[in-house]
Amino acid sequence: MGSGGDSDRREAGRASAEDGERVVPMRLQKFLARAGAASRRGSEDLMTAGRVTVNGEVVTELGARVDPTVDRVCVDGREVRLAAGPVYLALHKPAGVVTTMSDPEGRPTVASLVPSDEYPGLFPVGRLDFDTTGLLLFTTDGELSHRLLHPNWKVPKTYVAVVDGHPGQIARKQLASGVQLDDGLTAPAEVRVLERRLDSALMEVTIREGRKRQVRRMFSAVHHPVTALHRLRFGPVELGMLAPGTYRELAEDEVTALRSAVGLEE
Repeated sequence: MGSGGDSDRREAGRASAEDGERVVPMRLQKFLARAGAASRRGSEDLMTAGRVTVNGEVVTELGARVDPTVDRVCVDGREVRLAAGPVYLALHKPAGVVTTMSDPEGRPTVASLVPSDEYPGLFPVGRLDFDTTGLLLFTTDGELSHRLLHPNWKVPKTYVAVVDGHPGQIARKQLASGVQLDDGLTAPAEVRVLERRLDSALMEVTIREGRKRQVRRMFSAVHHPVTALHRLRFGPVELGMLAPGTYRELAEDEVTALRSAVGLEE
């Protein structure tokens, strides 16, 4: 049930088979992940939500297979191909926006700030809290995202925090050596005082984990709650002068550096 283009694609597939070059059919979710539509788990979610078609037919079975040289795969009506390279973006997330592509409560989401219609598989790498601002990476590269967030790779994330009071040497030593939270001891953080104010301090902190609300919880544990939090860097990528609510594509050298940081050198 395809168009003339589908017939041409099938003919090309048969010709490739005769030449011994035909691509081996693969699981649909693997195809979607490799094509940059979403992570492997995200691809499964797209399928079960009925958003994926193969040759015009909705496919929700996770064991389904496709032949990239023959089958036409679409997400939300847009064709997905292996030849399409993954997308890498940096967003300056403003406060008052949730880090999700949709929100059942109707709150503003980061999806409205990036070209999610153009790239249906685009997703944020990790999260920033509702009131936290700064650098948020987006990609369609599921493997890279998984590694950037996995604690084994210890990718550094640097924040500037405004905290109540003036953290003294004992508090800073606790943060630097690890703080006991309800989900375990944190890994050592790099902490320095940027500015002492009347009743608060401006602190720079670098962590190499990604627990939920980790920076806020760490400072609360040493009795200096965070009143404002802003992310400056994620691995080798810096926010720079990017204006709040705007995004940019990562430069080639930034993508290379990110991939190198998690063992994905070309």
